[in-house]
Formats: sequence, C-alpha cells, structure tokens
Amino acid sequence: MEKLTTKKKIAVFISGRGSNLKSLIKNSKLKKSKFKIYLVISNKLTAQGLNYAKFNKIKSFAIEKKLKEFENKSLSLIKKYKINYICLAGFMRILSSSFIKKAKIPIINIHPSLLPKFKGLNTHERAIKSKQKFSGCTVHYVSEKLDSGKIILQKKVKILKKDNPKTLASKVLKQEHKAYSEALNLIIN
Repeated sequence: MEKLTTKKKIAVFISGRGSNLKSLIKNSKLKKSKFKIYLVISNKLTAQGLNYAKFNKIKSFAIEKKLKEFENKSLSLIKKYKINYICLAGFMRILSSSFIKKAKIPIINIHPSLLPKFKGLNTHERAIKSKQKFSGCTVHYVSEKLDSGKIILQKKVKILKKDNPKTLASKVLKQEHKAYSEALNLIIN
C-alpha cells in the first residue's frame, strides 16, 4: 500500500500583486505537488496578493510595521502554524540576518535575472542595456547577502532586439510562474 505523504506547509511573503503567489496556490492544488500554501504574510496592507489568499481561504496577515516588528510577528506566526518553508514572492524588503537565523527553516526567493548577474532591482533594464542575449529567473535560497544564496533552479528567455524592460519582464514572469513550484517540489523530500 502506498504511503500517504503530507504536503509541506509553506508561508509566502508578498508586497504587491501576488502573481507568483497565485501560481504557487494553483500548483499546490495539483496531486503531484509536495507543498500547500498555508500562510500569506504581506508587509503592505494594500497588497493585491492578499485577495488571492482570502479567495483561496488561506490564512493571511498584513503587517505594515518597522522591519524588526514585522519580523518578530512573522516569526511567531511561522512557529504557531508549524511552517516548513518560507517563499519570498515579490517581497520587497530585505530580511535581517537575525530573522534568517531565527526562522530555522529554508527561506527561498525568486529573482528576475539569471543570478549571479543583476542582483537587486531594475534587472530587465540592466540586462537590455548591457546587451545580454538571455535573461530569465532564478529560484535560490536566501542568505545574508542579497540575491547570493545557493541556486536551486533557473529558467532562461531569449532577449530579442525588439524587447524593452516591460516585454522582457512579461516573458520572465511567465517563467517565474513555472520555476517557483518546480523548485519547491525539487527541494522537498
């Protein structure tokens, strides 16, 4: 008889529209998925992604506070709900090294470039300006250095001559939606 495996509990941190969150929720409902979105935490009260959480009956919290207070409240929620992994999905704050240590669980991020190239912001403009032939996205573990943690998975897109930051962002986002769930299912044993 096949052993029933319980899906790992995921907390997703967001700041905005939540398109990666929406994709993670959709993929978590697939039979082959090894994870379930259990908690959504936003640092913005107005983050649209909170609506996806509510619509899908996922516990969600908006904590618009100074970083230390945000982190303390988030840590207590993570412990309370026995979360196994934290996914940063369009979360526009840099977590402190203290938070990373205290969480004691893997923290994963998705970044819209082929790391180690173009860490930080404005990745699409920078990729086009420096005449890159490819861009893409990277799912990686969060470490104390910005966008420098161990890479889990990358997806590439070709940069065409007609691309601008907006069209490139759109192409990369489609790959992000595939890559994040794929990476999670890869690392969950």
